[in-house]
Order: sequence, then structure tokens, then C-alpha cells
Amino acid sequence: MAPSSLAPPAVPMELHAGNRHRLVAALRDRLSASARPHRGLVLLQGGEEQTRYCTDHLELFRQESYFSYLFGVREPGFYGAIDIASGKSILFAPRLPSDYAVWMGEIKPLSYFKDTYKVDMVFYVDEIAQVLQDCFGDDGKPLLFLLYGKNTDSGNYSKPASFEGIKKFDTDLSILHPVLTECRVIKSDMELALIQYANDVSSEAHIENSAVLHYGHAAAPNDRILNDGDMALMDMGAEYHFYGSDITCSYPINGKFNKKQIVIYNAVLKAHNDVISHMRPGVNWMDMHKLAERAILESLEKEQILRGDVDDMMARRLGAIFMPHGLGHLLGIDTHDPGGYPEGLEKPKEPGLSSLRTTRELKEGMVITVEPGCYFIDALLTQVRDDPVSSKFFNWEEVEKYKSFGGVRIESDLYVTAQGCRNLTNCPREIWEIEAVMAGAPWPLPASSSSATPAENGMSKAS
Repeated sequence: MAPSSLAPPAVPMELHAGNRHRLVAALRDRLSASARPHRGLVLLQGGEEQTRYCTDHLELFRQESYFSYLFGVREPGFYGAIDIASGKSILFAPRLPSDYAVWMGEIKPLSYFKDTYKVDMVFYVDEIAQVLQDCFGDDGKPLLFLLYGKNTDSGNYSKPASFEGIKKFDTDLSILHPVLTECRVIKSDMELALIQYANDVSSEAHIENSAVLHYGHAAAPNDRILNDGDMALMDMGAEYHFYGSDITCSYPINGKFNKKQIVIYNAVLKAHNDVISHMRPGVNWMDMHKLAERAILESLEKEQILRGDVDDMMARRLGAIFMPHGLGHLLGIDTHDPGGYPEGLEKPKEPGLSSLRTTRELKEGMVITVEPGCYFIDALLTQVRDDPVSSKFFNWEEVEKYKSFGGVRIESDLYVTAQGCRNLTNCPREIWEIEAVMAGAPWPLPASSSSATPAENGMSKAS
């Protein structure tokens, strides 16, 4: 593959100013709806540096995501505030000791942070209480809107800001989190440009890299030697100025698909393409998940791995045996971006559907992954074999041939447009494309070797 020609795009701090503007507008609407005045301040606490257990080894710092979204600050130890009435923004920087300059480098003046992050005012963290009272306490104690709410992917709760003297202020823990989370769901053009760049870099990396696997962990590391006839599944994505990508490619390590690999790969590819062709604003994500399940079950029935009526299989939730995870997730500053289950939307309980990270209707401006998969997992197959009703749909003689297969997943990142969606990911997907690239062909493939032309909704179509 030729050296990359990708150049990082500029990161305008206007991106974060725009995020703050959208938050203020949304908060004003929320307050107006409950007949409350447009007064108070949003206050967020940024991330802190952490050491490795009891040592003095500093772990690589990554800013807290909501703080990143609103301020774009790379350094630890900051606080940020936004006045709802005026929209003015304030950063509070840590006051570093003088010996910091000896060991860590220059101590930046407050003016540096004001100019770099394009905020209206900058003070030190130890001045928070005094500044908020002096600048915004004309009508008594300022009201602080703090970030507290549940992340529906992790089950963890965000940490509300805390500082010395906070008990002197009125606080609200209920309004900010749902409003700010919903702001993050819809991406601006500037955010999309960064996600697109992360996708471009990741797409190139997937093409170059054939040895990075996903889901290795301390108890089960990715330490098995890949042998001729194995499939490799790579799930990885780059991050640029906080904004990320998430791409999965599956391919045979010897460069040629065998019959069983063709069967399963094409089943997943059909599910992937069917979903993308149906995506548009107003489409329900659970319906897209079921569409992917149906495509996989139909393919397996066609190959006589399953037998019987696919509608009956769907009713028995057999799609969850082969695809136990959800179809995809919102993507942005976090790989699993928040907002999948806003207030009032409950997670389904059925097998497979309970793993969905969202069941929302798609909206223009969302970025969401499409990642169907088909896996032969012993624990799930054993479970269904013991079910006297569901087991009848399985041709167990054929299933046995795939028991050591593992699985296939194909994942692309999609931006929902007014009419459909746009695929931000650019990796070989068709079997003939993958085999050509693994044989040394450049990507994208020359037009003369391609049998496809671009189409709407992020796919290709036969020419």
C-alpha cells in the first residue's frame, strides 16, 4: 500500500463554542417549558490525572468526555462554567506549583488558555467560589447546574462538579445531564469532519494491519497463533481531538475465502448492506436490528444450516443465538456515545434485543455504527440444543461443521442524512475486493478492476 496522503484537518475551537451555544439554547428551551427563568450557570469538572495503583507512574490522560465536548481542553485539573443568561464561558485552570516548570515544562499563563480555547474568561480553580459569586451573584446565590446522570451503556453515573465552597450555592442535579446528552447525539459539520478523518485513518490502518484483534483481555489475551484457514476479526478505530471511529473487518488470514467462510461472510455482508439501504430519519433502530437478524437467518436457512420458517425463527428469537450483541451504537467523543436511551425509553427484555444500545428512531445528524455479526458460540448453541422447540430449527449435522469457525462481524460508521445515510468508512467489503487487496492490489481498487459504482446510502451497486 502506498504511503498515506492523509493530513490532519485543523481543529477550530469554534467547534466547542458551537457546542456551548447549542447547549445554552437547549437549556433555555427546557427552562422556558417549565416556566423557569433563564438564570444560573452550567458547571463541569474536567478529568484528573491518575497514577498506576500506588506508584508515581502517570497514566496517559484523556479528558472527561462531556468536558471535552464543551471546552476542548486537553489538560487535566480544569473546571468550566457557562452562564445561561449571557452564554459567556469561563475556564478555571489549576494553579501549578513553581517547581512544575523544573520537571514538566513551562507554566502557561491564564491568557494562554483564554486564547487557545476561545473562552470569555479564565481564572484559577481556587477562585471558583469567589468568581461565581462576584460575577453572577447579583440576584443572590447563583444556581449551579451540575452534571449527574446515568450512562446507559456502562450503568455508571457522571460525577457532578465539586469544589471548596460549593455548599454556599444552590445546585440542580436533574436538568443538565439529559439536555447535554441529547446535544451530543446530533453532530455538527465540524464534529463530522473530525469523525470522518478518524474513519479515514482507521480505514487505512485496517487495510495495512492484519495482526490486531479485538476483545483480548487479561484473562483471555489475543495470544493464539493464527493458522492457515482461520478468519481474523479486527475491531479497531482511531481517535482525533477526542472524536473517534469504530470499524470491524473480517478476512481469511491466507487471503482466500474457503466455502464455509464465504457462507458466513456473505450472510453478514447482506445484513450490513440491507440495514444501510433502509437507514433514514424516522426509522426505528430495533427494526433495523431485526432486519439484520432476518437477513442472517435467511442466509443460514438457504445453506441448510437452519431449517423451517424464518418468521417462526424470528418469533423464537433465534437471531440472538448467532448475533447476541446489538446492531450498533451511537459514535462521537466516546466509542459508545451516550444518548441511546433518553428519558422515557426503556430497554427491551428479549434475548438479543436486550443488548441493543439504543432503540431510538434515527435522526438527521446522528452518527451510528452498523455492525451485524454471525458467531458459533458453544454456550449459546448448547443452550438452544436443550430447548425442545428451538432445537428443531437447527440442522445439527451442518452446525457441527461450523463449531470451530468462530465468527464474522462487519462494522461501518454511518452518518444519518436528510434522505438516507452516508458511509464514513472506506474498507474493502466484498469478497473479491478483500482477496484483491490481500493479493497486493491498491485500495481503492482501480476503476477498471471494479464491478461496482457508488450508490446512495453508503453502499455500492453493480454497474
